[in-house]
Amino acid sequence: MKKNQAHDSLSVNALREAILEGRLGSKPETLSVTGASYIYQTTQFPFSETKYHNYYLLIRVESYFGACSHTPDQLDMRIASQLSGLPLAAALRDKRLPAQIAAMDAYLGVINPHQDFCTKVVDIPGGTPVQKAKLRDALIADMADIKVSQKVALIGVVNPLVEAITQRGGTCLPCDLQLKVTQWGEAVERDMEKVLEKADSVICTAMTLSNGTFDRILARVREKQIPLTVYAQTGSAAIAQFMEKGVTALVAEPFPFSQFSAAASQLYCYTI
Repeated sequence: MKKNQAHDSLSVNALREAILEGRLGSKPETLSVTGASYIYQTTQFPFSETKYHNYYLLIRVESYFGACSHTPDQLDMRIASQLSGLPLAAALRDKRLPAQIAAMDAYLGVINPHQDFCTKVVDIPGGTPVQKAKLRDALIADMADIKVSQKVALIGVVNPLVEAITQRGGTCLPCDLQLKVTQWGEAVERDMEKVLEKADSVICTAMTLSNGTFDRILARVREKQIPLTVYAQTGSAAIAQFMEKGVTALVAEPFPFSQFSAAASQLYCYTI
């Protein structure tokens, strides 16, 4: 794995400031947002009563799509017309957090391409949504190096990942702001502080960037000196900047995401 350009920041906003000041590479004023998309997508697996509602902002800069999953109250579809054509710096300065995250991801995806900086690339064969999700979540659980009886805080619940954790002998501590129970009827905690306090290790999704909780997760894993594995569709290139700064493993899935394609796809894995 090549070394990412260094930054001194230990928070998401400090990373944004470093980008705006040109401390990581080209000034963002030199890059343009050539396209922006707002996507609403749902997923419901066979034999499951759980329906996932997913909202995405995509910002196209050069050959990369910066991505941010968000809640419906954070953005509406008009943002797609508001961002295209702007200098990337303007998107980075947008007051809406998901726009900032997508813009950060776009910038870092251009200057630090995953294929050049990750530890390994894993091919996920084409298949059904369930087949691809199970393979992806098995990889995430493997990257987390789960030990038998280890308490694993799962912040951002998807049922195949709950299953992958328990199959490896871990005790899953599910936490989510939307879901109330897992597919198997286990209660899902809403307060992440409770699962972070109990955890021996943490797996979170990068939607924690867009809801503003990622900095707190970083602080707690540093305090407790426990591993943090991140699965990132949102802001995957931004999360890579926190390797060795609290994040111990990253499975990055830039757009197009596996749920949008039945074809083979690639995941970019980072370890320290």
